[in-house]
Amino acid sequence: MKLLFDQNLSSSLVRRLADLFPGSVHVGGLGLAEADDDTVWRYARDNGYVIASKDSDFQQRSVLLGSPPKVIWIRIGNCTTSEIEQLVRRHSVSIHTFEQDESQSMLVLSR
Repeated sequence: MKLLFDQNLSSSLVRRLADLFPGSVHVGGLGLAEADDDTVWRYARDNGYVIASKDSDFQQRSVLLGSPPKVIWIRIGNCTTSEIEQLVRRHSVSIHTFEQDESQSMLVLSR
């Protein structure tokens, strides 16, 4: 399972979570740092990524369009990158299960 980390998340999450989500990337590493949501959405869909974002725009897009791509909406407000890493690690089994469940298009992670 590959995650595509949105611009509102640290690019260091790619390295920090590589043991659980190999092949993940950050939009900045793809030259998509300034891309609009539609471009990021299409890239994720066309390349088999699950979008991880703190942006409610992807949540809304997921509700309207379904998947692919799937969306992980990280809802914990202002926090450190370490807190996000720990949240994703705590929910890693749920994330992998979510990715396999064809009936779900969005997963919300919160404290």
